[in-house]
Amino acid sequence: MDLSFSENQLLYLETVRKLVKNAITPHILEIEKSHVFPWDIIGKAWGMGILNLCIPESIKGFEVDVFSSALIIKELSYGDTGISTSAMCNDLANVVISQHGTEAQKERFLRPFVEKPLLASFCLTEPGAGSDNSMMTTFISKNADDSYTMNGSKCFITNASYASQFTVLCKVGKPTSNFMACVIIPVDHITADDIPDIGSSTREINLPSGGKIIIGKPEDKLGQRLSNTASVTFEDVRIMPDQIIGDRRFGFKYIVDVLDYARPMVAAIGLGLAKRALDLTLNYTRERKQFGQRICDLPVAREMLITMWKKVELADLSLVKACCKIQENADDAGIYASLAKNTCAEAALFCSTEGLHLHGGYGFTTEYEISKLARDAHIIDIYEGVREVQNMIIGREIV
Repeated sequence: MDLSFSENQLLYLETVRKLVKNAITPHILEIEKSHVFPWDIIGKAWGMGILNLCIPESIKGFEVDVFSSALIIKELSYGDTGISTSAMCNDLANVVISQHGTEAQKERFLRPFVEKPLLASFCLTEPGAGSDNSMMTTFISKNADDSYTMNGSKCFITNASYASQFTVLCKVGKPTSNFMACVIIPVDHITADDIPDIGSSTREINLPSGGKIIIGKPEDKLGQRLSNTASVTFEDVRIMPDQIIGDRRFGFKYIVDVLDYARPMVAAIGLGLAKRALDLTLNYTRERKQFGQRICDLPVAREMLITMWKKVELADLSLVKACCKIQENADDAGIYASLAKNTCAEAALFCSTEGLHLHGGYGFTTEYEISKLARDAHIIDIYEGVREVQNMIIGREIV
């Protein structure tokens, strides 16, 4: 296996690192405390071509492979995982169109994201259906004119307040159906000029085709405060047949495909945070002295730094293998996607927690970035499938 980067990958790394170094890390604590949605950084990322990574060459003009996508997300996450989560969510919402949509659907639903910096939302989780997708109750029912009507509610939806398009997984026919569909709902395009910052407001979208979408006020979260999260309610939303991706009975298969793609990207988010926590802690312990020597030279502290480094490197290797498996469409790609997600989430939690510990009392103050990383890390262990669900997937495959 050749682990060296290609010329294109090195260019991606340089581009993202420049954005992170100039626009994110120097001001991240002030940006986060302001609670203002980072449209300016999203816009810069879009202008650099590091947003909408899953859009195919036929629409975007160039292709970004899975491994390169993970590299980009990891480097962006080194700056802030809230920003990278909002950016990655476009791919979470749109990859099903890239993988299973018709050419006409790709042109209709993906082209707008190439033309301007828009955001998309992937609507899967519901108040009564988190890890168990079979419990979802949002559904579409068929009308006499072959259109459909959607009703239901989703929660914890990234980018919801600013979304220009919603990818919705729902039941077919009735809430208790065994069949699921994947539906695309485009709405009026939202940019920084339209809604600079939603604040604590709700958003109501009246659709010209019929029905409305109600976005709840943004969630007040422990961490990743630069990523917008809100509930989404669909009331009598009219859906035309060409808004349904693929077979309207195969939604569960599409969920699996999306999550197999997304989990390495979430792993990359965790790896970026873990690497940032390690670097901050190394820098701090090199400068801070106790008992007449640098903290990093104390045996107990050095052992912890070594363990943190090992966690980061092992997480990196698990991510590389998961990306390789996905790129070659391996039958066992899913198990390695789950492994990478768990390994990188564990590294993020461990390095941020122990890094805070090695910062001592200073780490517990909001003046030091390590405290922010400790807050941000917890969601990485939860979204796109909690660690127990990943272990269920691994256990099912190995036995």
